[in-house]
Amino acid sequence: MNRIIIFTLLGCLLWTGCENAMSSNPSVDTTPQKPKNIILMVGDGMGVSQITAGLYTNNNQLNLERFPYIGLHKSYAYDDLVTDSAAGATAFSCGIKTYNGAIGVDKDTIPVETILERAEKEGLATGLVSTSTITHATPASFICHNKIRKQHEENAADFIKTDIDLFVGGGKNYFDLREDDRNISMELKKKGYNVSDFFQEETNDLVMDPSAPLAFFTANTDPLAAQDGRDYLAGISGKSVAFLAERGKEKGFFLMIEGSQIDWGGHANQSDWIVAEMHDFDKAIGQVLDFAEKDGETLVIVTADHETGGYAINKGSTMDSLETAFTTDYHTADLIPVFAYGPGAEDFSGIYENTAIHAKMMELFGFGAKNESE
Repeated sequence: MNRIIIFTLLGCLLWTGCENAMSSNPSVDTTPQKPKNIILMVGDGMGVSQITAGLYTNNNQLNLERFPYIGLHKSYAYDDLVTDSAAGATAFSCGIKTYNGAIGVDKDTIPVETILERAEKEGLATGLVSTSTITHATPASFICHNKIRKQHEENAADFIKTDIDLFVGGGKNYFDLREDDRNISMELKKKGYNVSDFFQEETNDLVMDPSAPLAFFTANTDPLAAQDGRDYLAGISGKSVAFLAERGKEKGFFLMIEGSQIDWGGHANQSDWIVAEMHDFDKAIGQVLDFAEKDGETLVIVTADHETGGYAINKGSTMDSLETAFTTDYHTADLIPVFAYGPGAEDFSGIYENTAIHAKMMELFGFGAKNESE
């Protein structure tokens, strides 16, 4: 009996000591288990080789190395082992496997609520940032519902149906030089939006006023490639996070940021294009991580919808000069890496379906019922 009492007392003392150490040691992780904010960053077409090329050509370092948790997702679509960006992004936004070309609709073309739309209903601030047209497959899949991805004017018309706080990207012409003569930019202004269209060198001078929602067009059609002078992604990403943090200071925010043209470099089988876009995307990742580290309530997830090009780094490569090759000018079925930082980041370790990214975000936001994978 005396031994039991002694061991019990020792156990209590050890536990008290551990509690005191945890409360006094600043290195102990006391991060909240649920995020207030979620930032999903999608490097379109970014597989492991694209990351590797970006790393070795950037003094052997990337901001991606700052993430403590890494997983892999299965990128296939409902109707094809090789997904496209529309089906891939819809898996993230809606939590369903759908057919290639589908924007926010299921395999039967029925619209499915996106996580961005749900966040709006719950009172969170929401935003989209892209280096493609804002009506392109990935950003559109978070706010539009269309059975055919390339109907850009129809996608643009869906933006006016929502209360999104911020969107940044190209494609201004789809809003105000339309075949149906609608001027959606003017409709947005009447709805209370600030609508801006600084281009290229003026883009980084944009002042984002959080007192009103913002539509910011970076090009009339497709934005330039990074190697041709486009350099807004990092700066705008940082400003967008600050903008949404202010507008969502009570309930939080959801933001999707896309590095779109990693994919375009893969389709073109141009390694230099891929590398330049990887460096650009990684700078944006750095801006977002800097915010998340200071904030302590923000989950950052970085992944891709698919790999593009069957990109490989071959024998004879050095960090100064890569010998690369491609197996296709389309996408491949590779498993795709997922990086996570912040409250709930540990949930993104392991191997899982691409739809699980949606399910995990919904659960961490506390939104309850999740869409089931098909």
